[in-house]
Amino acid sequence: MNWFEKRSKKTYNELADGYDASFEGEYTAQFKALLLNEIRIQPNANILDIACGNGRLLNMLAKQNRFNGYGVDITEQMIEHAKQLNPYMHFSVGNCEKIPLPDQTMDVITVCAAYHHFPHVDLFARESFRLMKSGGSIYIAEVYYPSTIRLLMNPFMPLLNKGDVKIYSPDAIISTLNKAGFQDTNYSIHGHIQIVRARK
Repeated sequence: MNWFEKRSKKTYNELADGYDASFEGEYTAQFKALLLNEIRIQPNANILDIACGNGRLLNMLAKQNRFNGYGVDITEQMIEHAKQLNPYMHFSVGNCEKIPLPDQTMDVITVCAAYHHFPHVDLFARESFRLMKSGGSIYIAEVYYPSTIRLLMNPFMPLLNKGDVKIYSPDAIISTLNKAGFQDTNYSIHGHIQIVRARK
């Protein structure tokens, strides 16, 4: 576990109790709401939420769809909450680079407001491609800032003590996904939130 992961783990273990009512929980609720309108789910699909936190996004999706839910998060306390909230889904503690699931088993993969915590986004993209079925879709809801603000912020991101690594442009996220093998990539901007989509 590297330095960024250790910081993320510490931060979110401390935030796990009462996360949804916290400032950060309310902030990330906006990302979840956008994903809820974006994601298209076939009945009985397999859905994996990477950096799933307390499982709230999967819970929201389950109110509108019937699917097999999976989640992975680096934070033990968040996973405990996810299991309590979604007792019929499957959760495990781990990072985004090596997920204990078989090849080509997921129809949909989601990442909600967590991409800027991933130390090696190329490894995340390759692992997502490995897990995805042919024709499956990935949806990434991530914070968005114009290039000038990113240039000012990114040198200081590792100093924030929360495990933040870097804020990415939509083009940078798409480039990483394309290099891993994803196609049909596109994005939309909703104020301070970007939604990036791709297919295998």
